[in-house]
Amino acid sequence: MNRRAFSTLGCPGSGLDEVVRLARTGPCDGVELRCAAGQPTYPGMPETEADAVAAHLTAAGLDIVCLASYVQVAADRADVVEDLAGHLRLAARLGAPSVRVFGGGADQPEGRRDRAVRRLSQAAPLAARLGVDVLLETHDEFLTGERVADVIEAVGSPAVGSVWDAVNPWRAGESPDRTAAVLGPWIRHVQLKDVATPTDLRPVLPGHGDVPLAAVVEQLHRLGYQGWISLEWERAWYPEAAGLDQALTAFHQVLDTLAPPPTGPAPSGRPAHL
Repeated sequence: MNRRAFSTLGCPGSGLDEVVRLARTGPCDGVELRCAAGQPTYPGMPETEADAVAAHLTAAGLDIVCLASYVQVAADRADVVEDLAGHLRLAARLGAPSVRVFGGGADQPEGRRDRAVRRLSQAAPLAARLGVDVLLETHDEFLTGERVADVIEAVGSPAVGSVWDAVNPWRAGESPDRTAAVLGPWIRHVQLKDVATPTDLRPVLPGHGDVPLAAVVEQLHRLGYQGWISLEWERAWYPEAAGLDQALTAFHQVLDTLAPPPTGPAPSGRPAHL
């Protein structure tokens, strides 16, 4: 069974004690930390603060599974690599294994793919030295697994992988089996969520919307994916959404239902097919 986590995007403004409380409401032993102003982690935070965050979560038995940055590697700006380097150093300080990045570049489509490849290639050596992966999410101008895979393959570094956000490839018309086929070798982190339709992205409790979560999880099982599955509940953008505690309950129910059958020997005295 994959280990479960949630993003602090679902509890905007909450302190670490609330994050720990939410984790303890169900079988979550990891947290994806949103890196933004007003959050427990933010760009440029002092090392002493980062150490305190890491110590607090470690004492609570929680792993930091990803630092969710807002770096856009295809943006038409001169400081992208420097910005990404700062996030990589912060992740290393926190003990996070990866930094999530976006593609971006909506304001300058020409050369967008090449800028993403160049910036990720420039950041990869530092990422490798720090032991922190850079993960390009299926998001914004890079919605599909096909587009993300094209960039990562061109970079060609083991320090660069992907985040599969389950909603975005699907709403762009890419089926879960297609996403898994093209992105499979690079999937290092998975975000699950649910929405009503491909054009209505307001959060819906997992299992109550239209996203083919069963097909996504089936593909992860087929790939032998052993990484984290994280609930990304977008309450920061949709404050009218249900609380994260309710969303986590639904998230666990979905994953419990879709858990693969045990492969080991059946308990003594009971037939193996039960």
